[in-house]
Parts: sequence; structure tokens; C-alpha cells
Amino acid sequence: MADIVSLKESVLVYLDRSGGLQKLVEDCKSFNDPQQVEAMYRFCIVVNPSDVIEVDPELGDCVLHDPLRATALFQSVCFLTIKTLSLVEKIHTESQVNIILRFTYLPPFPEYTLDLCSYPRVFSPMRPVSMEGLVIAMTRVTKYTQGARFLCTNDDCPCSTGFHHIRVHAPGATESATVRNDFTCMICNSQLKEDVKFRVLGDKQLVELIHVKAQNVLAAQQQSTLRYQSVTLFLRDELCNSMRIGRLYRVLGIPAHVHQWPNITCSVEANSVQLWEPEYPHKVSASFQDLFKATSSSPWRFSAILAHCFGLNVAPPGLYNTLKLAVLLSLVQSSTDAKDKIFHNLDLLVVTTDTLIVHRLMAYSLSLACHGVRHHSSGEMFASLSRDEHGAGTANIHAGSALLATGGICMLGELGCYRKDKLDAIQSECSFWALTELSRWSGRADSAILGIADIGPIAIQLVDAFGLLIQCKEMIGEQALLAQVNHTLLQAVKPEQPQYTSCWNFSTEEYTELVAHARNLQVDLSPGAEKLIHGYYMASRRVRTQSQGVKISVASIELLVSLAEAHCKLCLRTQVLEEDAVIAVLLCENSETLKHGTSALVIPPDSVFPCDLGDIDGLHRRDVMLDNLHQNILHFIYTYAPGADTYITEE
Repeated sequence: MADIVSLKESVLVYLDRSGGLQKLVEDCKSFNDPQQVEAMYRFCIVVNPSDVIEVDPELGDCVLHDPLRATALFQSVCFLTIKTLSLVEKIHTESQVNIILRFTYLPPFPEYTLDLCSYPRVFSPMRPVSMEGLVIAMTRVTKYTQGARFLCTNDDCPCSTGFHHIRVHAPGATESATVRNDFTCMICNSQLKEDVKFRVLGDKQLVELIHVKAQNVLAAQQQSTLRYQSVTLFLRDELCNSMRIGRLYRVLGIPAHVHQWPNITCSVEANSVQLWEPEYPHKVSASFQDLFKATSSSPWRFSAILAHCFGLNVAPPGLYNTLKLAVLLSLVQSSTDAKDKIFHNLDLLVVTTDTLIVHRLMAYSLSLACHGVRHHSSGEMFASLSRDEHGAGTANIHAGSALLATGGICMLGELGCYRKDKLDAIQSECSFWALTELSRWSGRADSAILGIADIGPIAIQLVDAFGLLIQCKEMIGEQALLAQVNHTLLQAVKPEQPQYTSCWNFSTEEYTELVAHARNLQVDLSPGAEKLIHGYYMASRRVRTQSQGVKISVASIELLVSLAEAHCKLCLRTQVLEEDAVIAVLLCENSETLKHGTSALVIPPDSVFPCDLGDIDGLHRRDVMLDNLHQNILHFIYTYAPGADTYITEE
């Protein structure tokens, strides 16, 4: 008895120091409405285990290892406080005070961590643990019984009136554990009957959480018979709608067995939820640092060499450079801001004569993404429904590939494998990568100057939805075809042996770390880059509207900014330069030319990589050509953009 009194005193001291008492007083004010009479009143108390341990180690141990007993201690202290200070006159018994302890964190030790791949999943006794995972399914919000008042059927019993028998939901309990008709009175053992008008309802939502390593399976990186099983989370009241499908979360909760005869299932009662991102290794290797120093004289060379040497296990250096650069830009720019929940996307649609090599290059690049999902045409792209198996009386919403790739990359592959209605429903939850064979495109496919004006069987609205359109025609030449064949054969015979001794050699791990580092950079637009992007957008909008009747949407300027920012990040800078904007303009202009034909700004189809980069002379020639294209863009802006003479000089 003395120990219990001591623990209650420690609870009071902690509530006083942490501001919990003041919050209790404020919360009680909302319950003083005379027309609002309920069986029990719910209070949430924020608990920091380390602060509790400083006040009383025994109380801290109770909070961490026996939360139900700790809740009873906090309930007793809060009830005495409410009665002593006369905060709520309608509270007559301790049973009417429903206390929810919200943990701010748990100690970072294995004993307080639940690995979703481990077995068994349930601790005894039930205590809070931390877990991380990916949300793959959830239900809509439904109701559950927070608490109910029961009266004794014996009129002579004192429990036939008042609030002596209050049933409150506990972690792991089903609805029948809170409300049913076979409870008996603790005094006279007579049957109890619920006073229905005093039942208190709350919100409930079920969420399926799976281990983060399942992303390797979704991206088809892992060929194994291993299967990942999800665990069911119960979100209640203020935690409802705090999680979204396709996002990663850290959850503090209490594992429990849910008894639904004849089955027993494992679930977790969520206590707190927060967005979470695993700590990917993000650094710049010594090789990339040396390259960065060696190319510091040019704002274009570092990214050019990155693209030139990327994916050498799929394609030889020099082939698909524009596509490789675009893929790297998409990887760098595809991310999620956890604070404001903004998705940054960069979609790619590739038109090629050799879909096999491009598909392999995309599949290889997907392994570098923070969230990568390879979609199969037979699977669900967005969402599907199934009956809930936990007795919630609702449906489960299962994530498709696009939702699972939220904030990352969803690789669609060949568009010819999809029905039109599936493609029309593409949304911007993530970045989409797709490709289509050049033969599917009708019209002037071989015209490098006029571009492709007739899209053929693929709707122009779908092409516009992808944003960036890239044409790969490297395999048309006999020399390029021979280089690819030779590369593929050598990779099959000697996969571990470097094939290109004259080329910079960077490992996949180095690229992964570089992309992760660049993705986390925060960049700002310089005035020069902003003026160039704005001027090109206004000039292009004016020219294409007047000559082709094409409406250039506001999404085009968003694409320009996104490309410029991505190129800046890839070059490991924090300020977007005018040279970054030049790369963005060249990529966008080539894309618009493929969609709608050429404009007054006539640039070659390989403008971003106009020459071979096999040596230092090739890099110098590329810089000179890009400088000339920069001047052409400025002249185009000066000629056609309204008011351009106010910020661009004729020289």
C-alpha cells in the first residue's frame, strides 16, 4: 500500500513538472457543458519515459513494462485532482476517468523494438514497442465503443444507479469485450444491463504495415522465396487518418492478441505515429570528389561524366547519354517533403527502337531510388478493395504500384501492354517511368528537324501527362549496334571484369550514395536562372500558340524549374545557375518538338550531348556547343518573349 501511495505521489510530481496538470485543467473545461452527460471522460496525457525515470525509476519501469498498471496509477491521480479542484462536477467515480498515455519516444534498445520480420511478434506482458514499416492497406474510419455504463438489474443493489460499472476499451480488446450482455454485478452477482444512452463512441481505423525491406521485392531487386507478412495496426480517435498508403512511418504501439473465436490474430494498438525515412547512406565518394574537383571549371562537365559512365553494366559509355542524364535527374528530384507533404516528381516517357536495352537501363536505375516499384501490367496500378477480415464491417483499401511508390519511382515499362483506361488514370503520387517502341508512333518519326507531330495510337494527353519525352535513336547506326552487341556479350562472359579502362569507373554503390546525397540538397533559384526559365516559357508559349495552336500549360514551367533544380542537385550545388536552366530548356524543347513539331528555337535532337565525350577535347567541344545554344536561347527569348528587353540585353 505504501508503494502504491509513493508511486501516485511520483505521478503527481511528474504531471506538475511536465505541465500535465495544467493541461488536465484545460481539458476539463470542455466537459462542463450541463447538457453533455457521458459515462466516462477521456484524457490524453503525454508521457516522456526518460523524464518519468528521473522523477521515480520505479514509476518509469512501470510505464515501460506494465502500461496498464501505469495507466491505472495516472487514472487515480487525475480523478483525485479533478475531485479536489472541483474541475468536473459530473465525474463521480474513478471509473469515469479514461486515461490514455501517449509516449513521446521509447529507449533505443532492441528490447523496445519490434522487427516486423521477427517471430514471435507479441511480448508478454503487453508493453509498448517501436516499429517501422510501409503502409500497404487501410480501411475507412468506423466507430467503436470507447466506454459504456452498466446498471445492476437488482433494484435493491446500490449499483442499480450511479456510475459504478463502467466498461472501457483496452488494448487488444474486441468490441464484445467492452459491450455484451453476460456481465455480472461485483456486489450482488446479479446480471448487468447496459444503459445505452450513456454509450461513448470513438473512431477506429485499421492499417496494414509491412517491413521496409519489402520495397526490395516491389522493385524486383530481390530474387528470393522470402515473403513478408504485414501486421495490423489499430488507429483510434485522434490517430485516425494520420497515415497514408505508400508512406513510411515509425509507430509506437502495444502488441496484443485479438481473440475472435476460433481464431487468434496478432495486432498492434498504435500509441503514436510519425513519418519516417530510413537513413540511406548518402555521401560523396572519394572518386566523385576527385571528379568534382577536376571538372570545377565547367558547370556542365560533372553531370555529363556522371551520365556518360552510368549503367555501364547495361550499355556502353556514349550510348543513351540523354536518357541516362534524365534518369539521374528523375532519381534526384523524386522525393517527399515530410514536413509539408509535398511530392516532387519528374516523369519520363522514352521512345526507342530497342525497348529491351532501355527497359534494362530503367530497371537498373530503379535500384537507386529511395522508393522504387516495378509495375506489372497484370497488377493493380492504383488501388483495390477486399472484405476486412477483422470484423470491422468495412472494406480494405489495398495499395497498387503507384501508391506504393509514393514519393519515389513507379516503372511502368512498355505502354503497349496497358489498357487505355489504366493509362488515362495516371496521377502524380510518384514519378512514372515508361517506354514505347518507335514503331508504335506514326508520322514523321525519322525527321530530326520537324520532330513527331502525329502521336499515333498514344493519346497526346497521356504524353503531356508524362512531362518529359525522350527519343533514343542511338541504335539506328550500325556502329552503335555493334558496340551494344559487343558490350552485351562481354558482360555475359566476363561480368566482373572492367571493359572500359579509359573511362571513369564508378560502382553502383557510389552512384546510390551520390543520388541520396544530392536528393537531400536544398537549392534556390538564382535571378539569372529564374529569368531564363520565365523568358523561355513566355516565348515558347507565344510562338507555339500562334504557329501551331498548341496551348503550353503552367505545368511546363513547373517542369522547367524541376529539371533545373535536379541538374543543380546532381552537380552538388545549392544554387540553381543559368547553366542549369539551359539544360532544362534544351530537354524541354526537345520534348515539345517530339510532341508538336519544331518551333522558332531550332535545336538539334541531341542538343544536350551533341558530341562524343570520350576525352577531354570532347568535353571542351560540348561546353562550346552548349554556350552557343545558350546564346540561341537568349536570342529566342529576346525576340519572342513579351517584355524580355527589360532583363535581357541585345548583345
